[in-house]
Amino acid sequence: MSNSSSITEFLLLPFGDTRELQLLHFTLFLGIYLAALLGNALILTAVACDHRLHTPMYFFLLNLALLDLGCISTTLPKAMANSFWDSRAISHAGCAAQVFFFFFFFSAEYSLLTIMSYDRYVAICKPLHYGSLLGSRACAQMAAAAWGSGVLNALLHTASTFSLPLCRGNTLDQFFCEIPQILKICCSESYLREIGLLMFSVFVFFVCFVFIMLSYVQIFRAVQRMPSKQGQHKAFSTCLPHLAVVSLVISTGMFAYLKPPSTTFPSLDLLVAVLYSVVPPAVNPLIYSMRNQELKDTLRKVISRIFLNSDKFPFVFHK
Repeated sequence: MSNSSSITEFLLLPFGDTRELQLLHFTLFLGIYLAALLGNALILTAVACDHRLHTPMYFFLLNLALLDLGCISTTLPKAMANSFWDSRAISHAGCAAQVFFFFFFFSAEYSLLTIMSYDRYVAICKPLHYGSLLGSRACAQMAAAAWGSGVLNALLHTASTFSLPLCRGNTLDQFFCEIPQILKICCSESYLREIGLLMFSVFVFFVCFVFIMLSYVQIFRAVQRMPSKQGQHKAFSTCLPHLAVVSLVISTGMFAYLKPPSTTFPSLDLLVAVLYSVVPPAVNPLIYSMRNQELKDTLRKVISRIFLNSDKFPFVFHK
């Protein structure tokens, strides 16, 4: 019987059996990673530089971009390196770090998505109280709570998972270190404590999801009462992409973390992991921001300043 302390490395799931497939996956994920870096970096730059965007909605969007950068940087670089160098190995410490940071960024992002739904609820349903309910101090406290909940959740799950004895080798059927895959190689019945923690986390996420749904029920009722069709379309176009991402994240995440550890579908597990760990950070800048005309205008100025090097577009924009 092996113990987790005697395992110095884990073996991750390769993206392909041939060198050509490995390089194809490397190229594909490199493109996705660079797109995610560019999109989220542009959002950060635009919100930081334009004083018109110093509002609660864009403050939360800035935090979301930071979390997206962290989330996708936790998994893809190691997977790309393994594909490029034809390797499967990740050290024990590296695996623990991946579990911690992925849970941290994922949990904090979901908490932030919940806060963003509250921001939209107040803006649409209680516009006269927007300044008092979402002042600078309240926004900072809510963002800090989201980041803090991510740290706490990650610490609990990482400490619990890597304290379990491992009896079934060191091969993980995933392209990054994921808790359900680690539980598969744990000794029989020894993972029940971590299963309990996962169930508690899923319950918390479900409560957040219910809060989001209730917020949007109120939002849609308020939007339907708007006299302007243009205003209704703008509100719906902002809300529906947010709901789509929340639904994608929670459905794929629940499938990955609620499925019994003994159930093994490597190809399906890989697809689900890509959907909830890679796709949202890459497309969030598009679905949350590129439909926003005010942000589009600022991004055009930022891009012109970067690529054209023109003094006509200074980095700090004023009203």
